[in-house]
Amino acid sequence: MVKVSIVNVVATAALNQKLDINELSKFREVLYDPDIYNGRVAYFQSGNMKGKVSIFVSGKMISTGTVSEKEAVQELEYVKDFLVRKGYVKPTTLQCKIQNIVLMVNFEKTVDLERLVEDSKVIYEPEQFPGGILKLEDPCRVTALIFTSGKAVVTGLKSSTQIAPIIEKLGNIIQKYAQTNIEVEP
Repeated sequence: MVKVSIVNVVATAALNQKLDINELSKFREVLYDPDIYNGRVAYFQSGNMKGKVSIFVSGKMISTGTVSEKEAVQELEYVKDFLVRKGYVKPTTLQCKIQNIVLMVNFEKTVDLERLVEDSKVIYEPEQFPGGILKLEDPCRVTALIFTSGKAVVTGLKSSTQIAPIIEKLGNIIQKYAQTNIEVEP
């Protein structure tokens, strides 16, 4: 049985108006440090949010730290509504876009990474990193970090509808290179 969990969703939206983010620093939900990115970004996080939203001077926003597309969009909308209520931006309709979904996957099979490297385009340099790096273009463009434990990190998904097809493809690859544990009795 394969265990899959979404660990991060990155979504973006634009307020389509410039912001004076230094002014936003008076709110307890906003962390602003002029030394971070030359004072061009503030971070918004409140107790009822699961992630945080970066707010840029340009009016662009990035939501990180949520575990669903719906949560990411809700948090972008929440920040926009907060800024409108406080009079910092004019009401606007956000066009939210999912940029990246990151998965943790446990295939529950140990993997022979040495064999996997020989037969495919996996990059594996155990002296530098303990996992194999596999880039796939089909059924969607992703990067998977595959470990001998049978666990993997998958990044690059743009929609949760892409999860099942990519897990199926990775599962087939993992199955082909799964190690068989042979126990020898004394």
